[in-house]
Amino acid sequence: MTRPTEIPKNWDMETDVVVIGFGAAGFAASVTAHDLGADVILLEKAPDGAQGGNTRVAGQGYLNLEGADDAHAYLTALCGHFEVPDKMIRAWADEMCKNNDWLLSLGGDPQEHQHQPEGIEFPHLPGAKCVHKFHDGDTYGYGNTWKLFERLTKDRATEGRPLQILYRTPGKELIQNGITGEILGVRAEQEGKQLIIKARKGVVLTCGGFENNQEMIRDYLPGMPYCYTTGSPYLEGDGIKMGLAVGADLWHMNNFAGPALQLKVPEHPTTFSMQPLHFSKEFPGGMVVVGADGKRFADEKYKTCHGKIPRNGVYQPLPTPCPMHMIIDHTLFSAAPLFDTHPRSGWTTVMVRYDWSDDNSVELKKGWIKRADTLPALAKIIGLNAEQLTETVDRWNEMVARGSDDDFGRSLMMSPFKEGPYYAVQLSPTMLNTQGGPRRNEKAEILRPDGNPIPRLYSSGELGSIYSNLYQGAGNIGECLAFGRIAGRNVVAQQPWH
Repeated sequence: MTRPTEIPKNWDMETDVVVIGFGAAGFAASVTAHDLGADVILLEKAPDGAQGGNTRVAGQGYLNLEGADDAHAYLTALCGHFEVPDKMIRAWADEMCKNNDWLLSLGGDPQEHQHQPEGIEFPHLPGAKCVHKFHDGDTYGYGNTWKLFERLTKDRATEGRPLQILYRTPGKELIQNGITGEILGVRAEQEGKQLIIKARKGVVLTCGGFENNQEMIRDYLPGMPYCYTTGSPYLEGDGIKMGLAVGADLWHMNNFAGPALQLKVPEHPTTFSMQPLHFSKEFPGGMVVVGADGKRFADEKYKTCHGKIPRNGVYQPLPTPCPMHMIIDHTLFSAAPLFDTHPRSGWTTVMVRYDWSDDNSVELKKGWIKRADTLPALAKIIGLNAEQLTETVDRWNEMVARGSDDDFGRSLMMSPFKEGPYYAVQLSPTMLNTQGGPRRNEKAEILRPDGNPIPRLYSSGELGSIYSNLYQGAGNIGECLAFGRIAGRNVVAQQPWH
């Protein structure tokens, strides 16, 4: 069913294609459509300088798969019981093998990651050998991780391509013909004023997920009373709302790349990664993470597969018994900054560049870190049972003395708690991104619940991503590029409406 919408008599702007969201997906769709001869207007919610969505602050790795049959087998296995139509998987497998060629055509410099086998997240699954992770340029690591987005959107691909980009202009509503169901344009908002844009061929939604919308998180993510983003704070589920309003079906709404455990404070919209929890780091001093009952619930140093851990023969999200706290002793507190300041990925490190104090004293003064001379006193400050917290730390010390974490098998940072003072950092569930949104097909068309496409409406990227269950690292940017191209080709093939 479509919702009758009054068709504007006058349009503020006209174009062939409107793309909503300027990340890798929006970029790929826009450039593809433009290079096929279409006029394109690209709408971006963020101001100039903060555009890019999660692509801007991701590690900038992307997949270029090798072998469409192996890719088909691998994605099928990743989905498991959360099946995706075979035509959709085939389209993904075929197009993901073409990412490098496309980037080369734009002047990019694809280079494969070193230590490639470590990049295969689920090497035991069929077809896993198809996975090849790439980055742009000769270097990959600290300080170079946003190079892909920077080079392709500023230095190379937009030169000579007159893409009209409107910043601080979020899409608010799709304009739909109430009789035919066709999408005719977009109502956007710019500086508090309505902007009505006619799209002669169609609209492509590439405006990301709902990772910064707490109401949607509570509605759609199981067991999550709250969860905060490590990525762009501008991703608030706008595309989902616009899609629902014109009759779109939804899929994969319960899937997300997470959770991880990080610090979230009111002063900042995104989270802080705590160094003692990073799987590859070793620090002196005692550290455990406890849930609302004051007990440990997992291996604090375990490397998850984007938030999933093996349990009882299947992969499930890491448990998050909120509120959670990282408890440390003075030895660890004094060893190094608790925040991982390297600009590897994440909005706080890449965009905000928060300057965490070397001795953690500024954050202690701000109240981000709590301190007490004894564990019972610390428990009282953070609202935990004092006897239970003391028992948890005592048991940890006993297991360290034996050289074995008999509860959760932790093998890193096996250091005992020493004398106080003691410190607590409240941790929150965090995520890279959500995967759910309007259901799309192999042509990148957005579908109604009856399986028919909504005419002239397309999508790409994490908004309605193909990943229904398990997620392969670098897969989202790879999918953004692949389905961005598919969306761009198919929207341009439409005959203009009059």
